[in-house]
Amino acid sequence: MKHFIAAVVTAASLIVGLSKGAEAADPQNGVRSLPGWEAVGRLNISGRNMCTGTLVASNLVLTAAHCLFDPKTGRAINPTKIVFEAGLMGSRSKASRGVAKAVVHPKYQHRRTGTAQMGSDIAVLRLVKPISTREIRPLEMSWDANRGDAVGVLSYNYTHATRPNLEPSCKVLAKQSSTLVMSCRVEFGASGAPVLQVPPGRVPTLVSVISAKAAMGNTPVSIGTTLDSSLWKLMRLAG
Repeated sequence: MKHFIAAVVTAASLIVGLSKGAEAADPQNGVRSLPGWEAVGRLNISGRNMCTGTLVASNLVLTAAHCLFDPKTGRAINPTKIVFEAGLMGSRSKASRGVAKAVVHPKYQHRRTGTAQMGSDIAVLRLVKPISTREIRPLEMSWDANRGDAVGVLSYNYTHATRPNLEPSCKVLAKQSSTLVMSCRVEFGASGAPVLQVPPGRVPTLVSVISAKAAMGNTPVSIGTTLDSSLWKLMRLAG
């Protein structure tokens, strides 16, 4: 799999405009039975676009870096125009907070066209007010995702804009440096969504962040940025 990146074609970042259209029928796919799912939420960006984010500390949310740039102009978005709706289910969220600050991975360089920069498409948002752990417990993170591992993706997207969608069983097809290619199928809006290792009956662990959808030949895949020790620096800078 040394050259798997070259085999990935038609990759597209997954930020999408907010939609008030009808939801697909029964999108939850067992979400309520997933312990800790409320830590995942929708990011409302400038009232126009959406991504997905995950609470990783009481005042910090992890998402994709390209979500912080306007998809039409390529300009950086004022982070104070972003609202995180944790545990959004229908018209209600478990907690809603504005964003005070955003810190993007130092190696990330936004590209207005083409794929997001693989391997560094990650950012940390600081909320204006922490979310109490009595309301929502942040998800724990791991650096240990490897080829062949079973994972799942929990996301908000253009068909499931107000109710999270869970793909509970997909696999890591390849790993190179700080990038994963997975069999998980994701849709527009899922940028920043957590890739989870889900032990039966236990709270899942966050191992990657969705960056793009793509294809390897005729096979749909998703691309994620792995987590490593550099994330602690981003969290310190944000917090």
